[in-house]
Amino acid sequence: MSSNSHNSINPNRRSRVIIGNIVYVLFLLSVLVGIVGLIVLIIDVLTGGLPWMSWHFIFDYPSRKPAEAGLFSALMGTVWLMFMTALITVPIGVCAAIYLEEYAPRNLFTRIIEINVANLAGVPSIVYGLLGLSLFVYYIGTSDQFLGRSVLAGAMTLSLLVLPIVILASREAIRAVPNSYREGAYAMGADQWQVIKGVVLPSAIPGILTGTILAMSRAIGEAAPVIAISALVYLTFIPSHPMDRFTVLPIQIYNWVSRPQDEFRGLAAAGIIVMLVLLLSMNAIAVFLRNKYQKRSEE
Repeated sequence: MSSNSHNSINPNRRSRVIIGNIVYVLFLLSVLVGIVGLIVLIIDVLTGGLPWMSWHFIFDYPSRKPAEAGLFSALMGTVWLMFMTALITVPIGVCAAIYLEEYAPRNLFTRIIEINVANLAGVPSIVYGLLGLSLFVYYIGTSDQFLGRSVLAGAMTLSLLVLPIVILASREAIRAVPNSYREGAYAMGADQWQVIKGVVLPSAIPGILTGTILAMSRAIGEAAPVIAISALVYLTFIPSHPMDRFTVLPIQIYNWVSRPQDEFRGLAAAGIIVMLVLLLSMNAIAVFLRNKYQKRSEE
């Protein structure tokens, strides 16, 4: 009896082991395909772009002649746009997260807000671009009045795009703070705002900073919303204030790729290298800040 049951169990166990190995191999192949594809793309970009990399390329303005073309106006436009986007998004996103986690009553209305915030994070970026075009460019101001096609209009459009991401990341960071921290502060006589300011936010800063910087990294690479509000392609000056016209790196790269001359494709590859360096730098800053504040909170 025991030998029969033993024989019946072994085939089932072997089949589970075989299925587990097959699933493991499939997952490993999926990861390898992604890594190999990424390596091939990076090698192709570096091969085409490194010969064009120079200080002249970084600090010169666009030109119709490939040998004289640079991306300084697009680079500074990107910096301006990210600064203004962060200035708008971070206070609103963090305050909204604090309200939803610490103040909002747990009812149907709050649940509807939470579901809509989560859904907005998955809306295609071109939708936000068209919304920004109709709301900030045409409704609030024309090209000659108030916002128009300015840095501020672009920043407000990108803020709509990344605000749900900042809210979700900040909520997760606030939710991860142990309730024992709050209870200990309440036991010492602190009110709700003192608990949030002195206990919750310092503990949640690593997650909030990481989510915010990653959201800004996404905004840097978005060309569709900026194209929708008609950012300029050929620009020989850098924005001096938020109401100036502007261009950004994705639009400049797209413009070079669409040119018929092969030299402009090399310039586009060099522009991609610059944007990759910018993105990797922001991600490195996010990791550094997260580790720094995490160690400080553990102390």
